[in-house]
Amino acid sequence: MKQYLALCQRIIDEGVWVENARTGKKCLTVINADLTYDVDRGEFPLVTTRKSFYKAAIAEIIGYLRGYDNARDFRAIGTRTWDANANQNSDWLANPVRKGEDDCGFIYGAVARNFPKPDGGSVDLLRKVYDDLKNGKDDRGEILTFYHPGAFHLGCLRPCMYSHHFSLLGDTLYLNSTQRSCDVPLGLNFNMVQVYFLLAIMAQITGHKPGKAYHKIVNAHIYEDQLELMRDVQLKREPFAPPTLKINPDIKTLEDLETWVTVDDFEIEGYQFHAPIQYPFSV
Repeated sequence: MKQYLALCQRIIDEGVWVENARTGKKCLTVINADLTYDVDRGEFPLVTTRKSFYKAAIAEIIGYLRGYDNARDFRAIGTRTWDANANQNSDWLANPVRKGEDDCGFIYGAVARNFPKPDGGSVDLLRKVYDDLKNGKDDRGEILTFYHPGAFHLGCLRPCMYSHHFSLLGDTLYLNSTQRSCDVPLGLNFNMVQVYFLLAIMAQITGHKPGKAYHKIVNAHIYEDQLELMRDVQLKREPFAPPTLKINPDIKTLEDLETWVTVDDFEIEGYQFHAPIQYPFSV
């Protein structure tokens, strides 16, 4: 929480106003932020200065790991985060490759699980990383990426948090995640949970101890219609101690994640929080 609040204050103190073409709004923006999550100590980075709904964040990353490309599938596992991008993004609605209601196109996990090869065919990046780590192997390229510039026109949204690089030192697994763009009041609340969760669950299903998760944000911003709530409400509140995430120990393989796992397999303990804040969402 101290890292999160420090970044919010830094944006307010040092940020530069930038026009955002996609949303038509201004963003108060800083470049480069680095956050670290103590997965090894079980300190779940869930925002406490407002009530946060962690299960939707976990549902979304499970959808990525399953390769979902449809808002309907994301809703079915517990998140509505893709509803607007699939059905309210004017550029996407006019895109001839869109297949109809709820279609997201070639996004995030759909890319990673079916990454096109230049000589034809595709590679399942998640399967490769999982198999290597399961066998105790780290070739310094255990990278799960959602970023494919040649395919941006095939999806409703370019990936924001686009790369996850796993590293194995002895029996301890580490994660470096990179994010090109971050809506700090809304998106970062989700993204912190997802980086922590991704390391925790990959460590569990590959048989390793989790270490630290390192989260780099390139462009961190607060939208103009979010600024007052952040400055005058959320930053005035004192944070509570971090809660603990409990993961169902029966989740042992990638196949488990792909098939029967639901958000009910994840619970938090000791979560204290302030009242919710309804930040505007920019499509």
